[in-house]
Amino acid sequence: MRRPVWIICLLIVLGLTIGFVPRWLARRQLVAETRAADDVTLVVVVSPVPTRADLGAPIPAEVQAFVEAPIYARASGYLKSWSADLGDHVTNGQVLAEIVTPELDQQLEQARAELAQNQAALNLAKITDERWAELLKTASVSDQEAAEKAADLALKKALVDAAQANLNRLSALKNFDRVTAPFDGVITVRNTDIGQLITADAGRELFRLAQTDPLRVYVRVPQTLIHTVLPGQTAEMIFQEMPGRKFTAVVTRSAGAVDAASRTLLVELQLQNPRGEIFAGSYAQVRFNDTAGPAVLRVSDSVLITRAQGVQAAVVDSDGRVHLRNLTLGRDFGNYVEILAGLTTTDRVIINPPDAVSEGMTVQVAAPTETTPAK
Repeated sequence: MRRPVWIICLLIVLGLTIGFVPRWLARRQLVAETRAADDVTLVVVVSPVPTRADLGAPIPAEVQAFVEAPIYARASGYLKSWSADLGDHVTNGQVLAEIVTPELDQQLEQARAELAQNQAALNLAKITDERWAELLKTASVSDQEAAEKAADLALKKALVDAAQANLNRLSALKNFDRVTAPFDGVITVRNTDIGQLITADAGRELFRLAQTDPLRVYVRVPQTLIHTVLPGQTAEMIFQEMPGRKFTAVVTRSAGAVDAASRTLLVELQLQNPRGEIFAGSYAQVRFNDTAGPAVLRVSDSVLITRAQGVQAAVVDSDGRVHLRNLTLGRDFGNYVEILAGLTTTDRVIINPPDAVSEGMTVQVAAPTETTPAK
């Protein structure tokens, strides 16, 4: 009778042991894991995405006239009339204004009289020189006297040449009493009116003329993309005042040197403007076509750490340890940035790293590695 009782008791104890020990071990393991989790920081990571830097984003540009020149008066006087006003299209050689030049007219009359006077003196000196040369043959005059008459003839010739040059100068100035257009274009400024005193040496500009077909477009390309913009390449131009419309410009040349202040390259484009609907001096945006730069990485801007050492990112290795990397940034697009140096596509970078993150810190990745979608 005792043996069955002992067997039953043994079975009961064994059953209790089998049911209690696993639960007790699981509870201890759970407590240990909870304590370990309290000591290790949970982080979410992301991997940089390879992409190619492009000029798809519009770049600010400035539109200028192909040729622009202020027009001044070369003859002094009073403005008699003007025949071109703001916005008028003029052609090369067209008269823009006429100037009355009474003082210049008097100077011309004086120059003509001086030329006639010197011409008469030259004629007399020529006759005298010829007579003295004949008298010298018969020894009627001395060599000195004949030489003096020859020298006087040369002097009179020089005076005639000087008078003729002065008359030519004044005649050329007289031709400027009609202000003409030096090329085809549009009058953008008129700073004069009838009766105004015109001073040739210290006067202000009368008109400003601009050639608006074609137009020059200037844009500053970032240094990282200067080798992707080449002469002959096309670009789309967008103007805020003309929504929905796009104009095509062609790259003609570049400055050939990067501006040290902005680290950009000045590029010139040419834009056809046959209907004159685009105005010089306008602000525009340029989007280059079929342009791709060197391969770069893109990553969310939430991984950036700004400290005294510069911009850094916290990378988690396979052992769960943190390593801080110094970054070289490219363009900032708001929600993501371009990484030129410091990261690779296999790096796991912490998103929104805690302020206390440091080199060698142990963390635990709380979510699978994600990637930043390329845009």
